[in-house]
Amino acid sequence: MSNQNPQDPQQSHPYGAPAYGGHQPVPDHPQATTVLVLGIVGVFFSVVSPVAWYLGSKAKKEIEASQGRIGGLQQVTIGWILGIIFTILLIVGVVIFFFVLVLAVGIMSTAP
Repeated sequence: MSNQNPQDPQQSHPYGAPAYGGHQPVPDHPQATTVLVLGIVGVFFSVVSPVAWYLGSKAKKEIEASQGRIGGLQQVTIGWILGIIFTILLIVGVVIFFFVLVLAVGIMSTAP
């Protein structure tokens, strides 16, 4: 007869599985921290925001397709949203810059 007590929750299961519903932490997506950092850096350097948007979108799809085997969705989502916001602000800023540039050139060309 076996020496193990089946009522002991500290006793490990054969095959390395945790005993009695033990919880194994889910690993984060390998790019979760990268997306979050790029999203935050995009606040100051908007040029990296499209990268955060792209990588975040890709990582979100992979996390959702993993059916709970990959974590980090919250980090990826925050970085992805920051990437979207600051990419849009970057585009608006570039459009305003060119509008002002064209306006300035037009005013200077008509000046006597």
